[in-house]
Amino acid sequence: MSYMALYRKWRPDEFEEVKGQEHVVTTLKNQITHDRIGHAYLFCGTRGTGKTTVAKLFAKAVNCEHPLEDGSPCNECATCKAIQAGNSLNVIEIDAASNNGVDNIRDIREEVQYSPAEGKYKVYIIDEVHMLSIGAFNALLKTLEEPPSYVIFILATTEAHKIPITILSRCQRYDFRRISIETIYERLMELLRREGIEAEEKAVRYVAKAADGSMRDALSLLDQCIAFYLGQKLTYDKVLEVLGAVDIDVFNRLITEIVKGQTMEALSIIDEIIWQGRELSQFVTDFTWYMRNLMMVKISDDVNDQLDLSAENLAIMKKTAGEIELATLMRYIRVFSELSNQIRYATQKRVSLELAIIKLTTPQMEVDTDSILDRLRVLERKVDKGTLSLTEEQIAVISAKNTASDVPQETTDINREAILKRELTPARIEDLKMIKDSLEKIGKDQELRNRIGETTARFLEAAKIQNGHDNQSILLSFDNTPAGTMGYRQFSKEEHIDTLKDIVGELTGKQVEISVVMADTAKETDASNINLAKVNFDVIVED
Repeated sequence: MSYMALYRKWRPDEFEEVKGQEHVVTTLKNQITHDRIGHAYLFCGTRGTGKTTVAKLFAKAVNCEHPLEDGSPCNECATCKAIQAGNSLNVIEIDAASNNGVDNIRDIREEVQYSPAEGKYKVYIIDEVHMLSIGAFNALLKTLEEPPSYVIFILATTEAHKIPITILSRCQRYDFRRISIETIYERLMELLRREGIEAEEKAVRYVAKAADGSMRDALSLLDQCIAFYLGQKLTYDKVLEVLGAVDIDVFNRLITEIVKGQTMEALSIIDEIIWQGRELSQFVTDFTWYMRNLMMVKISDDVNDQLDLSAENLAIMKKTAGEIELATLMRYIRVFSELSNQIRYATQKRVSLELAIIKLTTPQMEVDTDSILDRLRVLERKVDKGTLSLTEEQIAVISAKNTASDVPQETTDINREAILKRELTPARIEDLKMIKDSLEKIGKDQELRNRIGETTARFLEAAKIQNGHDNQSILLSFDNTPAGTMGYRQFSKEEHIDTLKDIVGELTGKQVEISVVMADTAKETDASNINLAKVNFDVIVED
């Protein structure tokens, strides 16, 4: 006997074997048992989810000579066997992709006038019904609306939105869902046991995941893997090789190099993948899903059921996700999502992939908002780690205060000392002097600079030191220059401001509350706006 593909060999011949579509199966069985059978049905859903299979089972069930109590066909009577073998004159399958003309539908209209030679119903299964022409739909309309009592139409489609509303309104619609990875996995393991084939759980799970919700695709992929290693145990590595896929460890290595901005190292990993003969379109799809899983891990701790990962891989992904900011990860996903649409039509797939990798590792090459924000995040990481190298010119910019043309110039003709004397107590003035001196000491003392971080200390020099509005705290005010903006972002981080408070507290012997603000346009007319660096503090407080 000639070999039969797995998806044909193991096509369900009873309702209980239909997996993942319980909502459809239960409704149809109830209609059969309660004799409430409709005259027109529309089965919608993605490929390989069981539309045609359920249509044939329904045709068998309504014509079965000895149906079971729950409405299932007996599969033993002559009618069931004839329908199962495809020899029944009562079940007519039509492929609308190749029979989509008006004449084909007119033939059906003529045939429905004759009652079934055997059995109760004539069942017309029209597959890919959305391919019918407008004229064919119009020809079908009247028959579909008032068919003879012994005729049932079952229309199947993957694109329900292409069907005219006049047809939709005359049918009972059933939506077939994508089948879950776990359901596909359990079905594949069951069929492998029946076939007597040994396979690793991890290998079968990958096939189930690659099927993307389609049971037929899963069986076809499994068939392909078995055929390549016929007579051998099916392992995870063998499945990856046959399907041209990449292991998750490679994804982890690649994302790590991308985050570091190591362009050549990332391209070297791509080179390895290509020389291993992996399919690049599949790689782009899988890597996009890998980054999506990283995003899910990052935003929630309870995603085990959604990701279908082993505990080991989940732990690795949590560690990796912790090293990437969410906004950066979302930019990566957007770039690869665009690539997945382009690469299937690209003549130079490798070049397209390498360009996307370079785009991720070198955001400075782009000028869109996402890339600019990514560049800022890279700079912040370098500042935090103390690995940011600054030129003399950059240091000069950071040290400059209020040099930007759009920053209001300081008022020079006011008596700051007199304002402090008028509005603050002598004790507070003395405290301000101590705090000002301590902050200036940080800039001059190398040990203190090392403690707070060399780059952070330079940003401190860009700050204007002010008395807080409550006359109890200190404000570090930064202007709108590049140096001021970076200084504000740096001291907005809790760890840096806490270190600064600790140092000032040690030098002054007082607990000092310090906060950061961006400079406004207020002039130095009261104590809370005065730049303390411009006060000589030779303030004599009279009795």
